[in-house]
Order: sequence, then C-alpha cells, then structure tokens
Amino acid sequence: MTLEDFEEHVLTLHQQTVVDQPWDARVLVTAGAGAGKTYTLVRRLDVLVEREELEAAEILVLTFSRAAVRDLRERIDRHATAARRVRAQTFDSWATSLLKQAYPDTDWTGVSFDDRIVAASEAIDRGVLEAGEQGAPGHVVIDEVQDLVGVRREMVQALLDRFADNCGFTVVGDAAQSIYGFQVSDPEQRAAETNYFFDWLRGTFSEDLTELHLSDNFRARTVQSRVALPLGPRLQQLPRDPDRAAEAAERIHAELRASLLEAPEFGKFTDEFTLDSLRWFPGTTAVLCRDNGQVLHVSGLLADGGVAHRLQRSTRDRPAPSWMAALLTGTEASQITYERFAGLLDTNKNDELVLPEGATLDELWQSARRVARGPRATLDMRALYRALAEGRLPDEITAPEPSPLVISSVHRAKGLEFDRVLVIEPRTLMAPRQVPKKKYDYDPAAEARLLYVAMTRPRDDLYRLEAPSTWLYRKDRRLDRWYLGGRSKWARNGLEALGTDVCHEAPHGARGMHHDAVEVQKYLRTSIRAGEAVELRLLHQLPAGEEQSPPYAMLHEERQVGQVSEQFRRDLCRLLRRGGAALDRPWPALITGLRVDGVESVAGSAAATERAGLGDHGVWLAVRLCGMGRFDWNTDAATDVIDHGFPEESDL
Repeated sequence: MTLEDFEEHVLTLHQQTVVDQPWDARVLVTAGAGAGKTYTLVRRLDVLVEREELEAAEILVLTFSRAAVRDLRERIDRHATAARRVRAQTFDSWATSLLKQAYPDTDWTGVSFDDRIVAASEAIDRGVLEAGEQGAPGHVVIDEVQDLVGVRREMVQALLDRFADNCGFTVVGDAAQSIYGFQVSDPEQRAAETNYFFDWLRGTFSEDLTELHLSDNFRARTVQSRVALPLGPRLQQLPRDPDRAAEAAERIHAELRASLLEAPEFGKFTDEFTLDSLRWFPGTTAVLCRDNGQVLHVSGLLADGGVAHRLQRSTRDRPAPSWMAALLTGTEASQITYERFAGLLDTNKNDELVLPEGATLDELWQSARRVARGPRATLDMRALYRALAEGRLPDEITAPEPSPLVISSVHRAKGLEFDRVLVIEPRTLMAPRQVPKKKYDYDPAAEARLLYVAMTRPRDDLYRLEAPSTWLYRKDRRLDRWYLGGRSKWARNGLEALGTDVCHEAPHGARGMHHDAVEVQKYLRTSIRAGEAVELRLLHQLPAGEEQSPPYAMLHEERQVGQVSEQFRRDLCRLLRRGGAALDRPWPALITGLRVDGVESVAGSAAATERAGLGDHGVWLAVRLCGMGRFDWNTDAATDVIDHGFPEESDL
C-alpha cells in the first residue's frame, strides 16, 4: 500500500491512540522510519483545535529541518480541517522570530545560530514568550526530538519546563535516526547526549508521561527498500556504556553495510547509459553521500554529463522565491485582497513569472498570510516586506523547489523519502586507534545511524554506488567550506560556493556606468534558470583591504548579472593566504564550475531601488550560487573583463 493510499484510510489503532490524547497530556511517541508519524501529527492537530478547542495560535509546532516543516505544512493543507491555520517552524526559525519580537531594536543578523538559540532560552526563562502577542502555548508539538542536542535541547527543555503546569505536549522521535550528534564537538559530551532528551522527559514528568509507539512502516513498498528496517530497534536500544555501545554499533554498521553491498550497483556517472537512467526516470531519485565533499564531486560529474539535478540545501539556507519580488513590486497598496494577490501572480498575464511547481495560489496565499495577516481577509504588504527583509518568511515558502533528482548528504536528506535511492558505499569501520584519552577516531553509533537513515529513505529501489575518489575535496573548518586541494599541503585549487556569496547591498547595476539595473532584473526574471553555468571573473588585482580579495563579477553566458559579496572576498582571501602572509601569485582570474542554485528575492533600502530606476519598493532579484568553483590562474582573463567594458569596483 502506497503512502498516498494509506492517507486515504483510517488510522491504525496505535496512531488513533496518539491522536486522541487530551490537550494537557504529556505524550512521548517513538516512531520508526516511515511509520506515518507526520500524518498522525496532522490528525492530532485537528483534534487539538476541533475537539479540545485550542486556538491555532495556542499550538506551537517545532521540528528540526525545513524539509520536515514543508512536509508537515503540505500534509496540513491536504488533510487538516480545523488545523489549517496552525504554523510549523524549525527550532532555529522560531528562536529567531522570538528574539526579533522580544528585542526589535537588536540586530540579530550577525549573531550565530547557536548564540541565537542560547539567547532564546534566556528569553523564555525571563517570560518573554507569555508577554508576547500570542502568549503562552497551550500545547507544544515537537518532531524529530532525537536530534535535539546541546543548546537546542536546552532551549526545548526550558520551554517545556516553563509551561509545565498549564501546557501539554506531544513529542515524536526515533533514537535510531539520531544523526546530529556531531554538532557537539567533545566526544565524551557527544556520547552523553545520546538519548539524553528521552531520559530527561522520563525523569522530569515520570508518571505523568504517556509513552506510545508507532511501529508500522508505510514508506517502504518492496522487500529491497525494507532491508534495513529490522536493525532499527537495535539502534534504539544501544547499551549506555560507551565501550559496549561502540562495539554494538560497529556490528550493526557491518550488517547494514553488508546488506547495502548486496543491493544492485547503479553504475558510474561517466557512463552514458547510467546518465540516461537518471535523466528519464519517471519518479524521484536521491543520491545520498557521506559528506558535502562527495555531494560536490557527484554534482560536478552530473553537471559535466548534462544531467539536471538539485543540491539539497542546509536547513539554515532560507532564500525567498522570485515570485515574492513580483508580488511586492506589483502594487503600492498597503493591503491587498486575495483577488488582487491572484491577479499579481497570474502567469497567464505575466509569462516571466515562475511559481513553485505544483503550488496553488490558495496555498501561496495562506502561507503569506501566516506571516503578514491583514484585516478583513487581506494581506499586509508592509508586514510581508518586513518578513522578507528580516528572514521571517514561513519555512514552506523558502523551501527548495521539488526536483526529480536530488544530490544530498545523508544529514540533509533526513526526513525525506524518494522512489529510488542511490547510496554511496560507506567505508568499513576500522579497529579503534590507540590514541591516548580517545579510543575512537570516529563515532561508531553515529556512523551506524547515518547508514540506517540513508537506507530507509527509498519507497521502492535501493542501489549502491562505488565510493568516488574525493581526496582533493577538503573541509576548511575556519570558513565552514569545502575546497579543492592538491598534492602539496598548501595547494588551493577551488572553493565551494554558498548562498551568501552574491552581493545583496543593492540591485546589480545600481551604481554601474555600464549596466542598466532594470535590464539586469528583466534578464534575471526571464533568462536564468537553476542548474545553468555561471563563472566569476576578476575585475582587477587590487584588494579593497588586507583581509579581502579583489572584486569578482558574476557572468551568465558572458553577461554580467551580479558581483560577489564581501563574505566571499574575505573567505577567498583567508583560503589563499598562507598563515596570513601575502599571496605569492596573482589572484585567480577566473572561477569556473559554478552553477545557478536559483534566483531569489532580496529586500533592502528603498533608496537603492529608486537610485537603480526600479521604484521605491526596496525589493529586487539576485542569483544564488552553488557548486565547487575551480580556480583558473590565467591572468589574461581578468584583462578581458575590463576590455569588454565591465565596471571598476567603484562603479559597482
């Protein structure tokens, strides 16, 4: 029975028991992979609103990833009746929103996510939540609680502690899928985090806690896709002793790996038949990698083979879709009705407009009103602009476009499912190294859980891929980026592109003598699509400061469509300078191998758009980059940029 078939049937007895708990119950639900927990939570939300008579604003729904938020939001829109207005958020998104409401005069943009979580915990303890517009929650729903570690676990504990007397909760998780322990750097502390939150719940609420379990699987439709499921209970019940847990986890990992090696080998991405099987497959496919170095390598191979695909973004990457700019620039009204909203986004009248595939105007309208609700069934356009500028758009609006082929690390694929999954063969876990005070140079339990999560993503087909040679792909932890190394220790031949690498200070061409910002914006709307190649060209060899590279222009089919951000220039400078010393060679003249991740809406000053001839709405479009950029040191390319009339840095 498919997942869609399942959703048209009645709940199982165990699911119905979860759904029917009263609003003030404290419920812990353990749910295995593919157990239908999301649909169960949707029905639970309906009961909380309809039968238990809670307002939508009294229900706080938090989960770990944007993928899970989007999935939950889509299920609510399809299947909920009374709970349509309930909003789901990631932990990071909710914490940031709380801080911006509590401390509107504080600029949180430069504060790290972890520091925001800590500040949100302190704000909860000071009573900020109940003093806000929505007040104290009546019920808290938390998904993926097995991934709560460190400061996020402490924030949720502060939340449940604060409202323990007058608030119920429903928390759902699976210890077998706990794969975010790496966020805790200390190995001993990381080991202590394993199942800590589950133990805290049981110890804190003891006899008041209702524990329920969902064991059925509604995702896997074939024997092949179910091969890893029997090992889930063993992963959930690893011994508490670290040494015994490590030994047990190594055995489980070996069994999982052996099962994966028995799966069919998919083929090499240099083979045309293999590439065709990716191009023409009618369902969804995911290539799951151990780390983002493998992701970048595989993506490069597929790009060279002309296979369209999407890289799964980080949960913290929240680009606003291009249709937001069309909406905000299309009217000067402070509030608009649904009819006006639909008119502004009518693709029949505006063939330049691109809406999310499969999304309806009703869904977009409801998502926008969740953050910018106006009076008398209207949308508050000023509030929508502020939400865009402050990064507070609903997670389902900022979610990536669906794609038939996704390349992802296992961590970023958590909570997702696909018709067909290709898993890169994991290494054999070696015997522990005899390092003083550190028995293992890896976390056996984390490796076993990671492989289990990868192998439980398919609905139908599970394939294996031979591990690629990625020894040139290395992580610079100072920058939190991957780079291309070489045979020498100091070799630096490429740098990973991030979503923050394109300048957002003003619309491109706003201050340029050789560019028309209006034409650039039209080109971004009509002529650039995700997956297309772009390159960065050096404008000159003179850095603006000691800690920056010189400026680079971004070109699409020889047309300049943007410039790099200061963040990119700082990171490139840090990467190429040896221990802070001056460069011993010119800056790379070209950076190739990059692609368009998408075109996003950006909100800034009204003066910037007015100066660019774009009106005074303060909204424009910008390209997002992805991929591994490769350095070309040929200095003639930089001269070409200037010879073809590209502006100097002062003109940008």
